Amino acid sequence: MALNKNKDLKMFYSIGEVAQMFNVTETLLRFWEKEFPNIAPQKTGRGIRQYTKADIEQVRLVYHLVKERGMTLQGARDMIRRDKSGGVNRNIEVIERLKSIRSDLQAINKELNGFV
Repeated sequence: MALNKNKDLKMFYSIGEVAQMFNVTETLLRFWEKEFPNIAPQKTGRGIRQYTKADIEQVRLVYHLVKERGMTLQGARDMIRRDKSGGVNRNIEVIERLKSIRSDLQAINKELNGFV
């Protein structure tokens, strides 16, 4: 779920791009907007959603709580409301780093097995 390095230069992302980042549907993102007030992308005059990096981090938080941890929507809302210190976001960052390290280690292991 890491952002494409070339896309780090972008200011806004479309709903399609964000859906693709998390492998979810655009419909699910629209639903989460209604259920979670912390997800509030800007809309153009024509109603086209424009997600900033901050918006994407909010989607990442909801995705983590609902999809990865299996929380109910109400449970996720309660957790977000109670988490004023940002502890959940820090946990997500640590998990993402660990996943990256695991992937790197698996690649190294695969290379080493090729030499045996």
